[in-house]
Amino acid sequence: MTIEALVIHLARAAARKPHVERLKAELPLPVTIVDAVDAAKLSEAELVAPYVRRLHGPTYFLSMTKAEIACFLSHRRAWQTILDRNLDAALILEDDAGPTEGFKPALDLALAHIGKQGFIRFPIPRSVEAGEEIAVSGRAKLIKPRTIGLGMVAQLVSREAAQKLLKATERFDRPIDVVLQMPWVTGVFARSIVPSVVAEISADLGGTTLHRKGEPALAKLRREILRPLYRGRIALRSRFFTREPA
Repeated sequence: MTIEALVIHLARAAARKPHVERLKAELPLPVTIVDAVDAAKLSEAELVAPYVRRLHGPTYFLSMTKAEIACFLSHRRAWQTILDRNLDAALILEDDAGPTEGFKPALDLALAHIGKQGFIRFPIPRSVEAGEEIAVSGRAKLIKPRTIGLGMVAQLVSREAAQKLLKATERFDRPIDVVLQMPWVTGVFARSIVPSVVAEISADLGGTTLHRKGEPALAKLRREILRPLYRGRIALRSRFFTREPA
């Protein structure tokens, strides 16, 4: 199989450049840098074209920020790179991904199963996931999560999965990790590697751009009330209304 690592990196994020260079040196795969979409440079037309409110059910409870739209478009750019480079699969990393001890054997486990599974996540520690075990190698377990966790810091994506995701997300209405919780929309059934072998180290690299800065207190309160209700609907749909292909 032809497999590379694709690191999504925003060119003007100078504080992250040294870490990107470390990833290039330390990852056990050839590395290509994918230029992230810059939210600051997105025109109104570029924002409106892909983003459509209330496109899918259950209805998402927030409008997307420019940064979230740019993040989504960056991952679509990485999926397109898989097709453009004629790769069988790619390890896609955001530039704040920090592989930890145990990453290499966990990656080997994922690589051994990517041909059949298609999309394998490497969740960060706070994204606690559990589910049916598919395969085990040492401490690393490949599982079918009962509910797919959030975060897009690191994932192994096959060519077929990239094609499906590109087709399903030409238009979108919620952040990318939330869409990945909806296989009835994407046709892609994500698997996960546990325990976590990748940390999200944005705090060490100048912080993240995805926080909702300056949000009014009432809006924050509304978000905190609606979030668990939405997650409950996603969990219910995931558990009882999603049939995987045989």
